[in-house]
Amino acid sequence: MNNFKKIGLTALAASLVSVSANAGEMSVSGSASIGTAGYSGEKVTSGNEYSMGNQLTFSGSGELDNGLTVSMSFVLDQGDDTYTAVASTTAKHGNTAPFDSHSVTISSDSLGTLVFSGEGGSSTASAIDTTAAGDLWDAFDGMTNAAGQTDAAGVASATAGVGNNAFFYTTPELVEGLTVTASFGPKAAATEAKTGYGINYTGMEGLSVKYAVADVVKSNTTTENGDSTVLSLSYAYGPVTVAYSDMQYDIGTASSDVDTTGMKVTYTVSDELSVSYAQETINREGTTTDAEYEGITAAYTAGGMTLSAGMYEADSANFGTATNQDYEKWTLGASFAF
Repeated sequence: MNNFKKIGLTALAASLVSVSANAGEMSVSGSASIGTAGYSGEKVTSGNEYSMGNQLTFSGSGELDNGLTVSMSFVLDQGDDTYTAVASTTAKHGNTAPFDSHSVTISSDSLGTLVFSGEGGSSTASAIDTTAAGDLWDAFDGMTNAAGQTDAAGVASATAGVGNNAFFYTTPELVEGLTVTASFGPKAAATEAKTGYGINYTGMEGLSVKYAVADVVKSNTTTENGDSTVLSLSYAYGPVTVAYSDMQYDIGTASSDVDTTGMKVTYTVSDELSVSYAQETINREGTTTDAEYEGITAAYTAGGMTLSAGMYEADSANFGTATNQDYEKWTLGASFAF
């Protein structure tokens, strides 16, 4: 009888697994890239650099009997800059871990979409805060300079999301092309809760308008807290797309407010080839000179492979007039999606 019971339980377990698998879908997508870059400018000490990117995204989804669709996403990224306590203390793993953002999404046509992010949650502002120019300031974060100047850290702080265990909600279309977003990051030991709201409009052909405001909370000290406001516009007409953005980061700490504006013009030569020109200006409270960036890029895409090249220039990158704050960069890259 025991053998018959084991056989019966095994069959039951197998049937349950089969039903679960048939009710949902599992998929894995990935990307990889290889790149090289070089810098030039007075007192620039960086040589040519090579880089590799890799990422796998595991996704699962299914529709419940009540009409809700539930999906899960888990990302493996060897370049992720977070690590677990085990990884940080075990020589075998080094000081990094490949586990990146993961989230659960619940949605329906009538209720909208709710995302709960265990890691890597976005606020309404950080979800759209990539500048129209493509964050040109970030193109120079791998450069070393004898003067030690960099603006990347200050600008990056303005793009912080709501962190882990956070919620992001998007309404259904309220009218044609119009949705509203909201974000919430829970109170932590050293920080208050963070909220945000935004609107997205795509009701006119070729036009996209996004606006969002979100709390910036660094600690329980009010001088380090404030808000981030982002406006993003783009319009496509034929082969030409013009984009503009303005990101304002305003907190109580003196000389910490940052206003970043960007613009980009993209010309689509064909389905495979496009070229772009972009500009970015960063104004920081307490400085008299703006940091300015510009770049020209080209991309060729065919069959899941993209070849890209870029030329970038930075002027007054540390908000000063010294000649060692001006420098250039070139890039070549190949990326693959599968």
